[in-house]
Amino acid sequence: MDSLYEVGVGFLLGFTLTAPPGPMNALIASQAVRSFRRGVVTGLGAMSADAILGVVVFVLSTATDLMEFVRPIYVLGCIVMSYFGYRLLVPSPSLAVLPEGAIRTYSSSLLVGVSNPFQILWWFTAGLAFAYVGGWLLFIGLFGAIAVWIVAFPYALSVGTQRSPALGRWVRYGSGVIMIAFAAYFAFLAVV
Repeated sequence: MDSLYEVGVGFLLGFTLTAPPGPMNALIASQAVRSFRRGVVTGLGAMSADAILGVVVFVLSTATDLMEFVRPIYVLGCIVMSYFGYRLLVPSPSLAVLPEGAIRTYSSSLLVGVSNPFQILWWFTAGLAFAYVGGWLLFIGLFGAIAVWIVAFPYALSVGTQRSPALGRWVRYGSGVIMIAFAAYFAFLAVV
């Protein structure tokens, strides 16, 4: 029963990383309204970024003080979020949000994930504490929650867009505004 409890705790904690509105969910939403598959591939890039960040944070935390990298992380996040926010808001039908093809979609979302200050800081704080508290079963639960989210969230948006095609345009514009707002917020955090 202890094992099931640890997986359950990890599962619940996983939703603290995946469910809150933020740049990555905005990007997943913008792709999910184009197609369910693109939304899931974008989510897989985000999930891979979490795996990379988890490993990096745990390895670096034993060797260096990670807080010295916070300002550069905010600057990088601002640049990446501004770029993708702009691409979402530009009303050119020929300009895709992410490049076509699963590999390019995945790579682009991986770039957003590993440069997303919220994901990075989550791993620096909650993720790091999480590693000290529990073991590998917690991580199974955590990545289980991420897997559920990256399928369920795009599915809901894809179905909603099929029922109301105008929803896709509003999700794309809303996602662009969210990305630009987070870019501004990250710029503010970098200078204060």
